[in-house]
Amino acid sequence: MTEPQLVKPVDILLVEDSPSEAELVHEALASDKLNKRLHVVGDGEKAMAFLRRQGCYKEAPRPELILLDLNLPCKDGHEVLAEVKTDKVLRRIPVVVLTSSQDQGDVLRTYSLHGNCYVIKPPDLDNFFHVVRSIADFWLSIVALPSDEMLR
Repeated sequence: MTEPQLVKPVDILLVEDSPSEAELVHEALASDKLNKRLHVVGDGEKAMAFLRRQGCYKEAPRPELILLDLNLPCKDGHEVLAEVKTDKVLRRIPVVVLTSSQDQGDVLRTYSLHGNCYVIKPPDLDNFFHVVRSIADFWLSIVALPSDEMLR
C-alpha cells in the first residue's frame, strides 16, 4: 500500500477590503480538493507589505496567485497591480482582478498594467462561488506556474 504524497499547499493572496466578500471567497475555495491557504489583506498597502515580506509579514509565503479587488483603501488595486508588475521578483505571480466594476476603462487599464485577467464578481451567490472555483481550478490545476524558487 502506498502512502499518499503530501502536496505542498498553494498560497493565494486575496486583496479585499470587504470582510463578507473575503469570507465568501474563503468558503468557495474551501470546498474543493486542492490544498490551498488563503491569506487576506484589506488594503493595497498591506498587500505590498505582504508581497515584499515587510513588517508583520516578514514570514509571509510567496503566493502562487493574487486575487485583487480594485476598490481598495490606502492604495487602490490598479496601483498595487502596477507595483507588482514592475517588480522583478513579483511580476511573474499571476494577478486576477476580481472586482464588481464593469467599467471598460478599468478593464483596459488592468490589461495595460499586465493584469493576467479581469473577472467581474457575479451578484448572486451560486455564480460567485462558481466563478471563484473556476479561477482556482484554472490557475492552480490547469496552467503551469513558476515555483517559488524560480521567483527568486
